[in-house]
Amino acid sequence: LEKIFYILALSAFFSIICYTIFLFHGNGSFMRLPFVPQGALERNRTTSRKIMEHVWTTHTSDVSHKTTSRHLDVCPDTPPTLVGPLLVEFETKRTLESVRNHVGFSLHQGGRYKPPNCIAKQKVAIIIPFRNRYEHLNHWLYYVHPILMHQQLDYGVYIINQEGDGVFNRAKLMNIGFVEALREYDYECFAFADVDLVPIDDRNLYRCSEHPRHLSVAIDKFNYVLSSVTAFGGVSLLSEEQFLKVNGFSNTFWGWGGEDDDLYNRIIFRGMSISRPDAKIAKYKMIKHKRDLHNEVNPKNAIKAKETAINIDTDGLNSLNYTVKEILKDKMYTFITVDVQAPPV
Repeated sequence: LEKIFYILALSAFFSIICYTIFLFHGNGSFMRLPFVPQGALERNRTTSRKIMEHVWTTHTSDVSHKTTSRHLDVCPDTPPTLVGPLLVEFETKRTLESVRNHVGFSLHQGGRYKPPNCIAKQKVAIIIPFRNRYEHLNHWLYYVHPILMHQQLDYGVYIINQEGDGVFNRAKLMNIGFVEALREYDYECFAFADVDLVPIDDRNLYRCSEHPRHLSVAIDKFNYVLSSVTAFGGVSLLSEEQFLKVNGFSNTFWGWGGEDDDLYNRIIFRGMSISRPDAKIAKYKMIKHKRDLHNEVNPKNAIKAKETAINIDTDGLNSLNYTVKEILKDKMYTFITVDVQAPPV
């Protein structure tokens, strides 16, 4: 019995030692999980992901930081968190829900935002004329919201949706956006932007200046070269005072073309000039698409654009008529559907 007891005790002691050794080495092996070098995964997408992660991560930290002082200083002329050139691609399928989950956490209802730690230098309304471009809109929201946040703007996004299938009127939708945005907030600056243009450098600031400002200077479609010295389409900014001074856009440019030339003429006739940022940063990527139905080139528009001096005082904000059919408030935007009283097709 005594021998059996010693054998059992020795076996138990040996088992404890083996178990301890197993735990020690086991812990080490569990901590050393298989490692795949990050550079080996999607090398062509790494830079883009890092840039966008920087945009959202930095912004998240800004939002979560609560100032202890009631007094806020005015935001600096040059926002400190700008990234510079961005990699933008439209091959990824994006839904409104996925975009909302990705960037909507920082926004207030209606696509509204203001910097939490300083007073924005300008209050900016982003006006987008729209009809049946939902895929394009998702790309625009995905990229442009973080850019505007990093520019420390007090802004709101307004999608002005033309009801029905009548002839499209981009200029009239811009006028409507101007009026409807001012009903909600005392905006000082208005950015009139096409939904198929996405900036690829966040240093191109969406701020109004002393002169009406043309932002979409260099578009990939035109090999990043200004298409014309009189170009003023794509993305253009005017202050409230400047837009009122030119009586807004003309309401009578139905179909594609001419309304931007007319607005350029209005600006010149009212004694103002156009300002543009450096083409090195004023770069945009255009989403490729076919011509929209009932937005075909209208040959009458080119003729009408030469008659600006005749129509500027009677055709514009002071002759605007439309009916609001629905206003939808989403985290990502204010979506306003309107009847523009389009002529029959």
